[in-house]
Amino acid sequence: MARQARAVWTRRQILSGAAAYFDRCGYEGAGLAGIVESIGMTKGALYFHFSSKEALAHALIEEQHRRSIAAVEAIAALDRPALEQVVMLSYEMARQMLEDPIVRAGIRLTLELSATDGPADPYLDWITACLALTERAVEQGDVRESIDPAMLARFVVAAYNGVQLISHVLTGRRDLEQRLDQMWTLLLPGIVPAERHGRIPALRSARWHPPAEPTPSLAPAPVPPSATPDTTQP
Repeated sequence: MARQARAVWTRRQILSGAAAYFDRCGYEGAGLAGIVESIGMTKGALYFHFSSKEALAHALIEEQHRRSIAAVEAIAALDRPALEQVVMLSYEMARQMLEDPIVRAGIRLTLELSATDGPADPYLDWITACLALTERAVEQGDVRESIDPAMLARFVVAAYNGVQLISHVLTGRRDLEQRLDQMWTLLLPGIVPAERHGRIPALRSARWHPPAEPTPSLAPAPVPPSATPDTTQP
């Protein structure tokens, strides 16, 4: 059990340290020496858990995706109008990007690797989740019947990613929430039926607040007193 606990602790520490480094340097700018220095462990410990820089990057993307999808599922389970849930989802993704280094690193890596032959699943899963909500929003009368739910879902995901990317480049995402406000200010009047425009302020202000319990993190798992982190290959 002690050996297993050390392995879990080490893997979490590697992901945590590597996330900060990839977030700062990107995939191409991240060298092995810098990764090793950022995690504060030996090269042997790194290679025991991850066979390459690419494997480490994909592990970070998977962890970021897991956290984001967990938020999607939590928001979709709420007893709230579907269009409100779409708005909530965009602001929750923004909150994660601002507060969680794993999410920031995962998003950056996804964007960089997607330029070649990177992962498409994070985008496809987000579009699929958004589609389920836009379909319900049409059924509930909050989105005009003439609008294709699939087109709207894809557009919302694309618009969010464009907004967050430009916010990152120009201000380091300091104005991300403000730019999201502007995105919905422009978008909602065009998709909400005229007779429901009075609901637009409530839609724009829709937010989801995570439960009081901490969301899954990479904080070190408890290690038995007799054990020490495996900073070398077992």
